[in-house]
Parts: sequence; C-alpha cells; structure tokens
Amino acid sequence: MTRYSCILSTVLFLASASLRADTTNMALAKAFVLETNVAYLLVGEVGSNLAGEIQAAQKALAITNQIVGTVLDLRFADGDDLASAKTAAELFAAKKLPLAILVNGETRGAAAALATTLRDARDGLVLGDAAAPVAPDIAVTVKIADEKVYLKNPYAAPSPGGTNASAATNNNLATFIDHTTEADLVREKIKDGEQDEDSQPAHPGEPPKPYIHDPVLARAVDLIKALAVLRQTHG
Repeated sequence: MTRYSCILSTVLFLASASLRADTTNMALAKAFVLETNVAYLLVGEVGSNLAGEIQAAQKALAITNQIVGTVLDLRFADGDDLASAKTAAELFAAKKLPLAILVNGETRGAAAALATTLRDARDGLVLGDAAAPVAPDIAVTVKIADEKVYLKNPYAAPSPGGTNASAATNNNLATFIDHTTEADLVREKIKDGEQDEDSQPAHPGEPPKPYIHDPVLARAVDLIKALAVLRQTHG
C-alpha cells in the first residue's frame, strides 16, 4: 500500500470507525491516525472513563502505526469530571510524546481544565482561537461554523458559499499545506543539505495527496511532526 493510499484509507476510516459521543456513553468521540503516524483523539465530553478510553485507543492505533505524537481535540468538549481530567492529564504526562491540544470558544468545564493542566505542566502545546477560555500557545482563528464542518471530515474541501466558505479564501492555509512544512524545514537543517528520500517525485499515476483543510488541525499535525524530528535527532 502506498503512502497516499494509507492517507486515503484514513479518510474512509473517519466515516467507518469513529465513535459518536452523541449516541453512546463514550467520552472519546473519534480516534484515528493522520498522515500515517499522528494519533488524533476527539473528546466529546470529559467523563469518568476518559483516561481508559484514551489508553485503549492509543494501544489500538499503535498496533499498525508508528505513532510519533498525538493531537487531543477538545474543541466543543465539555464535562464536569475534574478528577477524570486530572487522570487523563497524568496519562499524557507519562507518555512523553509530542502533544498538541486543540481548543476553541466552546471548550468548557473539565475539558478546559484538562487543556490548562497539560499546558501549565508543559506536557503539550495549545492551539486554537485566542477567545478560548484556555489561552493558546499558537493562536489560529477559525469560525465556529467552519470548525463544525471540519470536525466531521478535516479533509473536506472548502465549499465556496457554504458554511466553511471563509476557508476557501484562506491563502495562508493553502500556502502552508502545499509547500514545505515545519517538519520538512527541521529535517533539511538536520541533514545539512542532504536530499530527503520523502522529497522524491511521486510515481506517475499516483493520485494527488489529500491534505487537511482544517487550519488548526493542519498546524497541529505539522507541529507534531517537527517535534518528532527533533526528538529523533536529540534522542
């Protein structure tokens, strides 16, 4: 299976294997792999078994993927179980892999407490709207309506005139995704000019590589990959 095929299978996994918090008692709404090696965990509500669900999801994703870091999506997440938030924070602290926490203006209650705990302990970096109750380390502004669309499928192309029309005019996002990423820049500096095997041109006939249109998630994945390269170099 080619790299692009793996990414395409991930897109299909969004629809076929996501856990829906609105129809179950699960605290974890979705768990899948992005870009072949970044774990994505979407929290619906910080409930009593959040840490257990996260741990189970991490083990399942690691069976077939070499996970280099995690994106913990707390956008629109709520909850009142502060003890569960603390346990989940301890789980990530023990993991010691790069962690990006996503927040927005709808991140509340125990979910906001979880993000704050992870940020204050320097166990992860917070990305999202500057208006969120948790001050982000990296501010990325996206309309709430657009984020709801992206949460259903971060690979979905923006639709001009639709709910995420503003993303279609986000020239900075297009430049950021289509050109060299932060991880590529770090890797090039480390290799001191040596050509990266991943930079070889695609084989003729390969489908175009799908990319993440969600600007917050795209930035988070790129950050995780860059941190992973640094860890490998200094490891």
